[in-house]
Amino acid sequence: MSPKRERSRVGPAAAGRIAVYAGSFDPITRGHEDVIRRSLEFVDRLVVAVAVNASKQPLFESDERLDLIRAAVGGDPRIDVRSFTGLLVEFAEEVGARLIIRGLRAVSDFEYEFQMALMNRHLTSGRLETVFMVPSLDTTYISSSIVREVARYGGNIQDLVHPRVAEALRSKFRA
Repeated sequence: MSPKRERSRVGPAAAGRIAVYAGSFDPITRGHEDVIRRSLEFVDRLVVAVAVNASKQPLFESDERLDLIRAAVGGDPRIDVRSFTGLLVEFAEEVGARLIIRGLRAVSDFEYEFQMALMNRHLTSGRLETVFMVPSLDTTYISSSIVREVARYGGNIQDLVHPRVAEALRSKFRA
């Protein structure tokens, strides 16, 4: 049986409503966790997808980011954590997703995200939709880059990330 046929047996009809929440998650923050938890109110299964981009130099390796995400979201069987390379639309099709979840912290995020949503819809002939979620009020200001910067200089990140993520950041910057 070809891989495409095999995948279609476990596609959206068989697995329920599947969404992908993709990002670099370098590292995962309380804001990401908030979007993940709230996404589960709308879908049966959420694939948290760590984008691997060879042109970027992340603080954490892909496997480390996967482990930190799993620690932060706990053992919820509705959450699948994976990494991917290439186009998000191809990955979404591979996992049977019909929905992409994107977080918008500020108006400045919207223009880029809007263009990406339209391109993804174009690439899939409308089979893939994007849903934008705004963060909770208490996580709006949190971004991975700000968390890394605060951690680099020894600032308190306890409320910004899961304890395991905080320890991983302290470990990275002690070295």
